[in-house]
Amino acid sequence: MIGLESLADPSGDWDIVETIGKGTYGKVYRVNNRKNGSQAAVKVLDPINDVDEEIEAEYNILRSLSNHPNVVKFYGMFYKSDDLSGGQLWLVLELCNGGSVTELIKGLLMRGQRLLEPVIAYILYGALLGLQHLHNNRIIHRDVKGNNILLTTEGGVKLVDFGVSAQLTSARLRRNTSVGTPFWMAPEVIACEQQYDSTYDARCDVWSLGITAIELADGDPPLSEMHPVKALFKIPRCSESLVSNQKKVLSGVTFWLCLIKDFETRPSVTHLLEHPFIKQAHGKDMALSQQLSTLIHEQQDDCHLTSPHLGFELTTSWLYSNRHERINTRKTLIIESSPDDDLVNLEVLDEETIIKHLSKRYDELQIYTYVGDILIALNPFQNLSIYSPQFSKLYHGAKRADNPPHIFATADAAYQGMVTFCKDQCIIISGESGAGKTESAHLIVQHLTFLGKANNRTLREKILQVNPLVEAFGNACTAINDNSSRFGKYLEMKFTPTGAVMGAKISEYLLEKSRVIKQATGEKNFHIFYYIYAGLYHQEKLKNYRLPDKKPPRYIENQHGKVMQDITSSELYKEQFNAIQDCFRIIGFTDQEVNSVYRILCAILNTGNIEFTAITSQHQTDKSEVPNAEALGNTAALLCIGPEELQEALTSHCVVTRGETIIRTNTVDKATDVRDAMSKALYGRLFSWIVNRINALLQPDLNIWLVYKSGMNVGILDIFGFENFKRNSFEQLCINIANEQIQFYFNQHIFALEQMEYQREGVDASLVEYEDNRPILDMFLQKPMGLLSLLDEESRFPQATDQTLVDKFEDNLRYKYFWRPKRVELCFGIQHYAGKVLYSVNGFLEKNRDTLPADVVVVLRTSENKLLQQLFSSPLTKTGNTATTEGNDAHNNPCLVLFAPPPSPRFVSSMCWQYSLMDLLSKMVVGQPHFVRCIKPNDDRQALRFCKERVTAQLRYTGILETVNIRRQGYSHRVLFEEFVNRYYYLAFRAHQMPDTSKENAVAILERAKLENWVLGKTKVFLKYYHVEQLNLLLREVIARVVVLQAYTKGWLGARRYRREKEKRQHGAVVIQSGSHPPWPHPDSMTTTTPLIVRSAAAHCHQVMLCQEWDVVLYTAASARPVSLRLISSFFPSVAWRGHTTRQDLKQTKKKREEAAICIQSGKALQTWFQCSQKSQAP
Repeated sequence: MIGLESLADPSGDWDIVETIGKGTYGKVYRVNNRKNGSQAAVKVLDPINDVDEEIEAEYNILRSLSNHPNVVKFYGMFYKSDDLSGGQLWLVLELCNGGSVTELIKGLLMRGQRLLEPVIAYILYGALLGLQHLHNNRIIHRDVKGNNILLTTEGGVKLVDFGVSAQLTSARLRRNTSVGTPFWMAPEVIACEQQYDSTYDARCDVWSLGITAIELADGDPPLSEMHPVKALFKIPRCSESLVSNQKKVLSGVTFWLCLIKDFETRPSVTHLLEHPFIKQAHGKDMALSQQLSTLIHEQQDDCHLTSPHLGFELTTSWLYSNRHERINTRKTLIIESSPDDDLVNLEVLDEETIIKHLSKRYDELQIYTYVGDILIALNPFQNLSIYSPQFSKLYHGAKRADNPPHIFATADAAYQGMVTFCKDQCIIISGESGAGKTESAHLIVQHLTFLGKANNRTLREKILQVNPLVEAFGNACTAINDNSSRFGKYLEMKFTPTGAVMGAKISEYLLEKSRVIKQATGEKNFHIFYYIYAGLYHQEKLKNYRLPDKKPPRYIENQHGKVMQDITSSELYKEQFNAIQDCFRIIGFTDQEVNSVYRILCAILNTGNIEFTAITSQHQTDKSEVPNAEALGNTAALLCIGPEELQEALTSHCVVTRGETIIRTNTVDKATDVRDAMSKALYGRLFSWIVNRINALLQPDLNIWLVYKSGMNVGILDIFGFENFKRNSFEQLCINIANEQIQFYFNQHIFALEQMEYQREGVDASLVEYEDNRPILDMFLQKPMGLLSLLDEESRFPQATDQTLVDKFEDNLRYKYFWRPKRVELCFGIQHYAGKVLYSVNGFLEKNRDTLPADVVVVLRTSENKLLQQLFSSPLTKTGNTATTEGNDAHNNPCLVLFAPPPSPRFVSSMCWQYSLMDLLSKMVVGQPHFVRCIKPNDDRQALRFCKERVTAQLRYTGILETVNIRRQGYSHRVLFEEFVNRYYYLAFRAHQMPDTSKENAVAILERAKLENWVLGKTKVFLKYYHVEQLNLLLREVIARVVVLQAYTKGWLGARRYRREKEKRQHGAVVIQSGSHPPWPHPDSMTTTTPLIVRSAAAHCHQVMLCQEWDVVLYTAASARPVSLRLISSFFPSVAWRGHTTRQDLKQTKKKREEAAICIQSGKALQTWFQCSQKSQAP
């Protein structure tokens, strides 16, 4: 560790001349050396009290490795103390007047020029030499990009910015930390953020250099049009495709060896130096450096860019000015149909008008309202009869304007989008706690199962039982919501390419396990504890599960003392228990599994009744014991373990010191903490197992999976809503951070990404200002000084307290969103997007550590209960859940197994939460999102009461007014020309034509469809939110017309086949009846005629089948909704008459065949044949 006091003061050697930029940690200045007058650049970090790891790593690398011509020179590190504002750390480096290569290529592109391939080879050659120097000294740069390759005015190439570089030791030749800039990061580096066992080596710099090569040729790295977070999830999944799309940028260049996804087969820097493309720069250093120097001087002269650059991602105003120009306002056409259903159609658009409009609709029980393609849902706090199967039929592929707004319409839009575009969909339900998110999720699942009717009715029933089951274990009654989700849930419904549901998968995030052991005033434990207690009581099985029938267990006891009365008298609890049993049965749990679940739940309740007392002896005063062995024995019996082993695990723990095992006793408080930790671990792992078991039982059938290989998903996100109680703790902090992330995702999709695309495509659309909550998320999530990072760091100190934690927050979180109230101990405040929240820090560290002693794990593994053994033998994922052991899910899970229990002390709840957010985002970004904004009309949960102030507050912080603006003025659907033409060319071209995917053909389709107010960009068609529906309806009509024509054509062909068959049979009958057939065979050879009879019967069956086929075709054609009435009117009379005559002929044929059969069976035919045979043989 570098001591600041050991660093010299820079004032005696360096004078600041001017500011030349701003970097990641501070400002960058041009400085003069007082002694020799030379110039340099200094990065000033202020204020600073100590040197963090990144700064120290950069200092060590620069000090030891800056003696290379392709690494920026280092002149030293200094410290300038200031008692008032804090000290400043100075890093003095070589001044590179030529700027970065990114600036160079951007400037050339603005002037219509590009870098020549020899110059690109020269720049890459210099970067490779610098990287070779680093790699030879076991240093990985980890942030190679154009902004970190600087140029001197003489044409020199320098590597800079080693703040995230890593040291490789002889014992560790690989790294597993995910750092870098998203667009340049190698797939293996990104994987380290999602998979614990993923590593990488120095060849990650080779990938980044390959991306930089594309940047030098094209001006931007691949995927630069995406949001950085989305790019992080895109790169590992499609690295080959993104490379192949860029190969034409550098004609004739085979430098793509850099971009091999498998880094084990990727070449090293040394191998690349011998590549033909790089070797063209060998021996031409002087000429190419002079050529590069000329380009730099020309650019500086043209752009007047005199500000030198140090390479710390400085922001130059001219560089990105074209991306930040304000676009002129453009009016849009208001759709005419159903104006009251969509806020976009309001003539006057302000907050008061929107509130008045929503209030009026709520009074009329119209709880749903559109904002373009976004649905607002007000909680009615009563049952409405608008979710029956009849309503499901109304919202099945119907035009949106034909029906009032409905949650089914959103589900149908997602389903139709999936089937039409063959793309995954995601429905994000957000809102406050108690706003109706969980019920909305139920209704969406209900309608999706209706739309995706599977052949397997049992599968549909199973999917419908998933939500009730997991909510019984994951939901609880809070002060503001009787059925509050205490976990995050993402349900993925899996469909075949034809739209039939074939399975489902549920992902759960951060269950509030602390609720098991303690609940706030006015709140309850998880529902399942009350359900199972009531169910066992009415079944008279409480004694079998060691539960008392008079006094409730401590974990479910409340202040009012009415728990047992509610359990014994409430019919609701009894009915819910029966419903849960049905859920287990329908989904496919075995009786043995259900019994094991019940035993573990009852064991948890008994665990809470275990009490401890202190034992004072001559040598020890901190020992504890269990005075009442009844609760201990009940728990041990239910868990199928020995009571002595359980007591020892609770009252003592083992410590291994220098190879010697020492047993230390636990105090009463420590033993109580261990008891509660065991209860939380039992419940948390049981919940994860139930979820994994559901996924195993609902996974697609193997035969179906083999047929379709891969299907499509519709994901439904139901996550706990924003919470602000009188007392908010660690759980509320995690919940509200998750809601901040969901709000950020909404902002990015609705505002940021859309407006960025307008600028990139040159579309004239008005920019809408919105409240960006990214700075708040950075305060929570950034490393190493974010709130969660500080919490993790403090949790690793055994002597840390809640007071030291809140002090650390106050010292390091210099944000306007954070404050510490005066005269309030152990408390801090956060200005969330939804309002101010005060958090009590009491118990933060203990809840975050969430440790379970290894002694308890060992004892639980010895259980004779197979399920309990599995719970504590299965490893945990990075999200803190039990890893699945069935199928191949472990290979597909982005958060692979992190460790096997017992847990690592470094594994804390906040870390699980961060990985959970990452895993959730990885699922959301791959699908087309649909948003449902749930609004809570009042806090009293009263029906038909609309509180203007509460609704206004929710509309403000969710940005509904801004959303209305951007949906009115903007273009929510943006489709590439190629994709648009391929999808809709039926509307303007004949079916057999294959038109070019050009801009002109896209215009032809739009004009033929008679759409208005669309806009064309450089590569995409920009459509209003209602245009896509109109296009899909037109396409559906064309396809329906084709289906009708196909039906009539198939009917005509069937009728012709029938006539031909009928003529053949009539001709055969005439031949037989005329006697011109061969003589009947001898009776001894009657068996030879059997095939003739069989063939005759088969021909008759075929004839009947043809008639039945014709009837089916007629029925299909008649039941189809005709598009062309003229076509139907011309075909129908003749078709109907032919059908009538055909059926009459069939009746006659059947009658004759029945008479013939009776004759044959009666023996008359055989007798006639025998007489004829005798006559023919007579002389």
